[in-house]
Amino acid sequence: MEATNPELIECSIEKALNVIGGKWSFLVLKELFEGTRRFSELKKAIHGISPTALTSTLRHLENNEILTRTVYPTVPATVEYALTEKGQALHKMIKEMKIWGSKWT
Repeated sequence: MEATNPELIECSIEKALNVIGGKWSFLVLKELFEGTRRFSELKKAIHGISPTALTSTLRHLENNEILTRTVYPTVPATVEYALTEKGQALHKMIKEMKIWGSKWT
Protein backbone atom coordinates (compact mmCIF):
# COMPACT_ATOMS: atom_id res chain seq x y z
CA MET A 1 0.00 0.00 0.00
CA GLU A 2 1.42 3.39 -1.01
CA ALA A 3 1.75 6.18 1.51
CA THR A 4 -0.20 9.25 0.49
CA ASN A 5 1.46 12.63 0.72
CA PRO A 6 -1.16 15.03 2.17
CA GLU A 7 0.54 17.96 0.43
CA LEU A 8 -0.23 16.44 -2.97
CA ILE A 9 -3.92 15.79 -2.35
CA GLU A 10 -5.93 18.37 -4.26
CA CYS A 11 -8.53 20.26 -2.27
CA SER A 12 -11.86 20.56 -4.09
CA ILE A 13 -12.44 24.01 -2.55
CA GLU A 14 -9.09 25.22 -3.84
CA LYS A 15 -9.87 23.81 -7.29
CA ALA A 16 -13.25 25.57 -7.32
CA LEU A 17 -11.69 28.89 -6.27
CA ASN A 18 -9.07 28.55 -9.03
CA VAL A 19 -11.84 28.09 -11.60
CA ILE A 20 -13.92 30.99 -10.29
CA GLY A 21 -11.04 33.41 -9.86
CA GLY A 22 -10.80 36.59 -7.79
CA LYS A 23 -13.30 38.93 -6.17
CA TRP A 24 -14.39 40.48 -9.46
CA SER A 25 -15.52 37.07 -10.71
CA PHE A 26 -18.14 36.82 -8.00
CA LEU A 27 -19.55 40.22 -8.96
CA VAL A 28 -19.58 39.33 -12.66
CA LEU A 29 -21.37 36.07 -11.84
CA LYS A 30 -23.92 37.96 -9.73
CA GLU A 31 -24.76 40.13 -12.73
CA LEU A 32 -24.89 37.23 -15.18
CA PHE A 33 -27.30 35.28 -12.96
CA GLU A 34 -29.78 37.99 -13.99
CA GLY A 35 -29.23 37.19 -17.68
CA THR A 36 -27.04 37.97 -20.68
CA ARG A 37 -25.04 41.21 -20.40
CA ARG A 38 -22.82 43.34 -22.61
CA PHE A 39 -19.40 44.56 -21.49
CA SER A 40 -20.68 48.10 -20.93
CA GLU A 41 -23.58 46.84 -18.82
CA LEU A 42 -21.21 44.84 -16.64
CA LYS A 43 -18.83 47.80 -16.32
CA LYS A 44 -21.68 50.08 -15.22
CA ALA A 45 -23.12 47.54 -12.75
CA ILE A 46 -19.84 46.63 -11.03
CA HIS A 47 -18.63 49.73 -9.22
CA GLY A 48 -14.88 50.20 -9.03
CA ILE A 49 -13.86 47.67 -11.67
CA SER A 50 -11.50 48.90 -14.35
CA PRO A 51 -11.96 47.90 -18.00
CA THR A 52 -8.69 45.94 -17.77
CA ALA A 53 -9.83 44.01 -14.69
CA LEU A 54 -13.22 43.30 -16.26
CA THR A 55 -11.62 42.06 -19.48
CA SER A 56 -9.23 39.83 -17.53
CA THR A 57 -12.05 38.44 -15.39
CA LEU A 58 -14.27 37.72 -18.39
CA ARG A 59 -11.40 35.93 -20.19
CA HIS A 60 -10.64 33.86 -17.10
CA LEU A 61 -14.28 32.81 -16.73
CA GLU A 62 -14.54 32.04 -20.45
CA ASN A 63 -11.35 29.95 -20.39
CA ASN A 64 -12.81 27.97 -17.47
CA GLU A 65 -16.11 27.44 -19.33
CA ILE A 66 -18.14 29.44 -16.80
CA LEU A 67 -19.45 31.85 -19.42
CA THR A 68 -19.72 32.18 -23.17
CA ARG A 69 -18.77 35.19 -25.23
CA THR A 70 -20.84 35.85 -28.35
CA VAL A 71 -19.70 38.42 -30.91
CA TYR A 72 -22.26 39.85 -33.32
CA PRO A 73 -21.08 41.32 -36.65
CA THR A 74 -22.16 44.89 -36.10
CA VAL A 75 -20.21 48.15 -36.28
CA PRO A 76 -18.93 48.46 -33.65
CA ALA A 77 -19.04 44.77 -32.76
CA THR A 78 -21.63 43.76 -30.18
CA VAL A 79 -20.33 41.31 -27.59
CA GLU A 80 -22.58 39.54 -25.10
CA TYR A 81 -21.71 37.35 -22.14
CA ALA A 82 -23.91 34.58 -20.74
CA LEU A 83 -23.42 31.82 -18.21
CA THR A 84 -22.94 28.24 -19.29
CA GLU A 85 -24.59 25.35 -17.48
CA LYS A 86 -21.39 25.07 -15.44
CA GLY A 87 -21.67 28.76 -14.54
CA GLN A 88 -25.36 28.47 -13.63
CA ALA A 89 -24.45 25.65 -11.24
CA LEU A 90 -22.61 28.25 -9.10
CA HIS A 91 -25.83 30.15 -8.38
CA LYS A 92 -26.76 28.28 -5.20
CA MET A 93 -23.28 28.71 -3.72
CA ILE A 94 -23.17 32.44 -4.50
CA LYS A 95 -26.66 32.89 -3.04
CA GLU A 96 -25.57 31.19 0.19
CA MET A 97 -22.51 33.47 0.36
CA LYS A 98 -24.82 36.48 -0.03
CA ILE A 99 -27.03 35.26 2.81
CA TRP A 100 -24.01 34.62 5.03
CA GLY A 101 -22.60 38.07 4.24
CA SER A 102 -25.82 39.84 5.10
CA LYS A 103 -26.06 37.95 8.40
CA TRP A 104 -22.47 38.11 9.61
CA THR A 105 -20.90 41.27 8.16
